[in-house]
Amino acid sequence: MKWLLHVLLISAVSVVAAPVEIGSRRELMIDDFLIEKFEGEIGLRLHNPNAKEVVLVHDAPWEGTGSGYHSIFKDGDFYRMYYKSVHIDLSEGKLNTGTHPRFCSYAESKDGIHWEKPTLNLHEFNGSKENNITITSDSMGQLNLDAAHPAIFKDSNPEAPKEALYKAILRSREPNGLIVLKSANGLSWSPFIDRPILRLSGAFDSQNLAFWDPHIQMYRAYWRTFPDGIVSDTEWKPKGNRSISTGVSADLKVWEELTDLVYEDSYPQQMYTNGIHPYHRATHILIGFPTRYLERANTTSMEALPDSENRKIRAAVNSRYGHALSEGLFMSSRNGTQFKRWNEAFLRPGPERPGTWLYGSHYLAWGLIETESDLPGAGKELSLYAQENYWHGAGTALRRYTLRLDGFVSASANWEGGKLITKPLTFTGNQLNLNFATSAAGHIRVEIQSAEGDPIPGFSIEDCPHYFGDSVAKKISWNNQPDLGALAEQPVKIMFELKNADLYAFRFQ
Repeated sequence: MKWLLHVLLISAVSVVAAPVEIGSRRELMIDDFLIEKFEGEIGLRLHNPNAKEVVLVHDAPWEGTGSGYHSIFKDGDFYRMYYKSVHIDLSEGKLNTGTHPRFCSYAESKDGIHWEKPTLNLHEFNGSKENNITITSDSMGQLNLDAAHPAIFKDSNPEAPKEALYKAILRSREPNGLIVLKSANGLSWSPFIDRPILRLSGAFDSQNLAFWDPHIQMYRAYWRTFPDGIVSDTEWKPKGNRSISTGVSADLKVWEELTDLVYEDSYPQQMYTNGIHPYHRATHILIGFPTRYLERANTTSMEALPDSENRKIRAAVNSRYGHALSEGLFMSSRNGTQFKRWNEAFLRPGPERPGTWLYGSHYLAWGLIETESDLPGAGKELSLYAQENYWHGAGTALRRYTLRLDGFVSASANWEGGKLITKPLTFTGNQLNLNFATSAAGHIRVEIQSAEGDPIPGFSIEDCPHYFGDSVAKKISWNNQPDLGALAEQPVKIMFELKNADLYAFRFQ
C-alpha cells in the first residue's frame, strides 16, 4: 500500500509538472490555471462594468413590467435580441401575471447601442399582428410552450442544417422539461424535437440555456435545479438553494453526464440565472454571469431604499417580493462543471435610484458583444446588458454596461509592485502580445524563463524595457527583438513584473 501511494504521488507530481500547451490561444487572467506563484504586492482583481444608457424599455401593450431573460448575440453585420414579454400587476395584495399571454419578443440593432423593435407580423395581439412577438405560449404539435423562459442562440455547430440554424430553448409547461425549437431565420419557429428534453432533471423556472461548445465539439446545457424537495409533473415543492446543473449532448436530444456545478472557494448561495457561454475571444474558456438572489430583513436600511411604496405593495403579496435583492456575479470554467465564482459582486445595484435595489433587477442578459467605445480612438469594448425597473413603472428597462476587452479580471499590482510567474507552458508563434494598463508612473516587464525558472539569455527582465500605457494588444520586445520563434514549443515559464499596473490577458502569435 505504501509503495502504491508513493507511485501515485510521483505520478501526481509528474502530471502537475507537465507543461501546459497553450498554442496561440489567448489566455485571460481569470483564474490561477496558469499561475505558479505571486511575489510581492500582486493578486487577481475582479473588475466592474461601467453603466451606460438605457437601450430599450419594454413598455408595449404586449410587453410590461415582467419582461426580461434577454438573449443577445451578433449575427453577421447586425445584432439580435430576444426576451420574455410579461406584464406583472401588483394590487390588492395579489400577484397577477395574466394581464396578457406570455410571449417571446424580438429586437435588433446595427451597432449594439441603438435598438429597434421591428414589426414582424407573425402573431396576433388584440386583433393586430403589428408587433415584434416571435414566439407565443401555446401548443405546437405535442409541445406545450412557455415563452416566458426563453434562451435563443445561433447554432455554431458546423453540421447544423440551414433550417435549424437558430435554436430556442423554452420551458415546457407540461410535462416537466425543456423544449427545443428550430428556425431558419430566427423569427419563425417549429419543433426541433417533438418531446421535451431533460425530463424531470430540474425545476426550469429560470432562463435555461444551451449552446454548441467548439472546444469539446458538443452541446452544453445549463438549467435551474433545487437540491431538495420535489419538482415533477404533478408536484411543485422545491427546497434548498436555487442551483445550476449541466449536461452535454451530441445532438441536443439525448443528454448525458448530468451533474451539478461545483464552485471553487465560494460559499453556498442562491443562483437565479447562469448566463454561461464560451468567451468569443478565448472559446476554450466558459464565462458566466449568474444572478445572486438574497432575502434580507426589513430593517431601517431596507426601508430607506428607493421605491418604498412599491416595496410595501410587493411585500404585501409575499415578503420576499418586497425584501429580496438581486445582483450580477462573474464566474469562469475550463471544463464546464467546475467554476471559479467570485463572491464579490460583478454588477452591484449601484446608486440608489428608482427602479433599482429591487428583486428582479440587475439580471445580466445572456451574451455579450463588441461595440465601439464612445471615446474617439479607443477602439472596441465589451457591451453587456442588465435589466432594471422590474415589476415597476410602465415596463422593464434594459441598460447597457461596458468593459474593456478581456477585462473581467486582472493580475493587479499596486505601487509597491509584484511578479507573476506562470507554470511551465509551451506556445506556438513568434511574438507575445499583452492586454494591459498602467498608470503614468507604472510599468510592466516580461521575462522568458526555462522550465526550471532560469532567465533565458536575451529574454531576461533586464533585456525588456519598461512598458507603460493602456493597450489590448501590445507587442513585447527584448532589446528591440520581438521574435520568440526559437522558443516555440519548448517548455518555458513567463515572469510578468508589474508596478501600478493590470495584466488582463496575453497571447503568443
